[in-house]
Amino acid sequence: MNGWEPRQQQRQNGSSNGGRLIQMIVGGILVIVFISIIANSCSDRSSQWGSSAVAWSQSESSSGQDSSSSLAPNTVPWDYQIVEGTVGDLIGGDMTVLPGNELLPNDDNYATGDKIWTLQFMGAVMNTGDDNRASITLTAWKAIKSFKSQEAAESDMAKLKLSLKTDVDLVGVYKTSYEGQTRDFAVLTLPSGQQVKQPIDDARYDRLKSEKQAAVILEEVHDYSNYDLAYAKFRGWAD
Repeated sequence: MNGWEPRQQQRQNGSSNGGRLIQMIVGGILVIVFISIIANSCSDRSSQWGSSAVAWSQSESSSGQDSSSSLAPNTVPWDYQIVEGTVGDLIGGDMTVLPGNELLPNDDNYATGDKIWTLQFMGAVMNTGDDNRASITLTAWKAIKSFKSQEAAESDMAKLKLSLKTDVDLVGVYKTSYEGQTRDFAVLTLPSGQQVKQPIDDARYDRLKSEKQAAVILEEVHDYSNYDLAYAKFRGWAD
């Protein structure tokens, strides 16, 4: 019995040490797996936050875009004209128009030397004072479109400049005298709300002095890129 006891104890100790080693290995593997799971979770969460930030930034950028109008603030369409010109240099998809070397898109595949007609635009910067009278600064003429014929250009311009007969509010009429001469004037309120003063003769003075409205001819000028934007100008009396 005494001969077997040490061997049995050694075997038990060996088995115990082997079991502990296996437990340590298994425990280490579990720790590594646990750390890997946590790392992947953090990586996914970081990726999600990054994507959200990018999407938010793009959304802000998109909503912050503002479409610019063709005219600066306080600027109204004032007039159009048709000018004959000659195609000059071809620059990429554009062309210069002589004699002023204005640059326009070459939409109709013109060649150098071709005769064309351009539609030109003039705007007016309007500032209204406390007395409801407008201070007007006219812009330079600017070519905006080209045509192969004068008839086509005139047809297009006719849609932008309209002649209308209508009644407008009459502020009143008055007389002034200077060095023995008398002058008569009528003050009208245009559809824009601005007031204009026009010289009149004695006969019209007598007809209008008791009236609240007057029949007039207006020229309604529309913006070429925003047709709803228009400005009406006095062009004469309708009676």
